[in-house]
Amino acid sequence: MTDITLVIPTMNEEKGIGKCMEAAQDAFDEMDMDGEIILSDSSEDRTPEIGREKGAKIVEPDKPGYGYAYRYAFREADGDLIAMGDGDTTYDFRELPELIKKMREENADMVMGSRLDGDIKPGSMPKLHKHIGNPLLTKFLNKFYGAGVSDAHSGMRVIRKESLDQLDLKTDGMEFASEMIMEAGARDLKIVEKPIIYHEREGDATLHSFRDGWRHIKFMLLNAPSYILSYPGIALMMLGVSLLTMSFIGLEPLGQQLGENTSIAGLLLFLVGYQAESLSVFTSVTSDPIKDPRGRINRFILDRFSFEKALAVGGTLFTTGVFYAIYLTYNWYSSGFTTVPHIDQSIAAFTGIFTGIQTVFYSIFLTTILEQS
Repeated sequence: MTDITLVIPTMNEEKGIGKCMEAAQDAFDEMDMDGEIILSDSSEDRTPEIGREKGAKIVEPDKPGYGYAYRYAFREADGDLIAMGDGDTTYDFRELPELIKKMREENADMVMGSRLDGDIKPGSMPKLHKHIGNPLLTKFLNKFYGAGVSDAHSGMRVIRKESLDQLDLKTDGMEFASEMIMEAGARDLKIVEKPIIYHEREGDATLHSFRDGWRHIKFMLLNAPSYILSYPGIALMMLGVSLLTMSFIGLEPLGQQLGENTSIAGLLLFLVGYQAESLSVFTSVTSDPIKDPRGRINRFILDRFSFEKALAVGGTLFTTGVFYAIYLTYNWYSSGFTTVPHIDQSIAAFTGIFTGIQTVFYSIFLTTILEQS
């Protein structure tokens, strides 16, 4: 069994791959470890020839993509430790001993080199990435997944082989960097960081700032449905109910009477929120994201859900709305069609009717999903 395997995804890195491999071999010698280097290569230049000359194992992924290059090479890795990094000289692999030392001292499953807590050399990282892109994406990931890292998209990492085998990695693109952290966090793996130096690259850049940044954000959002559906949905429902209630009972916040527009706004906010929360419940049943979508609200609903209870709730809302609408219509009729019900009253009636009907339909749909799953 090899002590350590360094996996480097390469695409036309002939200018820097030789230096990277020399630095990696120096690190192996310093640690007195039996190491191997795997180039997961999709190059059209001399990168694979240079790699072979310096003793690397070359694998050629049958599909494109940064993430797929890693996943393809992981299957060939024999090391107890799996190191990762780029082949463009931005990462100095002579820092591997310090990363591995940190991992062992902290008894961690994975260690990451932090560029943002380390030293970023002039010209090595665009200002957009340094001051906006990477910090924001890192905060995003920490907020949604509790990663607790300072540089979530650093490409220099070391992970124990047995820990890597626990991760269900599926993505092919640059979002692989996010997926790996999210998967590790979901499985309670311990991640630590060590500041590193980030150097100017040799060769042409292959990163597309906005496209790859969006892929990271999209991947994180779709794997945390509670944040994009349930919590906003509940907030919108509460705001909508508050506006409807204040308008209905005639409260005058700040000395101003709320009018018809407030009632309409409250109705729309409530309905949008109800739709969002309902979709969140459906998502928590049908999807299999990295982060468990069953937040406390969805768990509360699903733990207590039954078709009969949902029909009772929906039927009660519908019936209440219908009877209130009949009452308003009767008053209108009794006045000789001269006293039109106030719009707040009509909105309240139709909110009950609509919500009741939707609850019944949603309960049928949810019951069907639950029985099939």
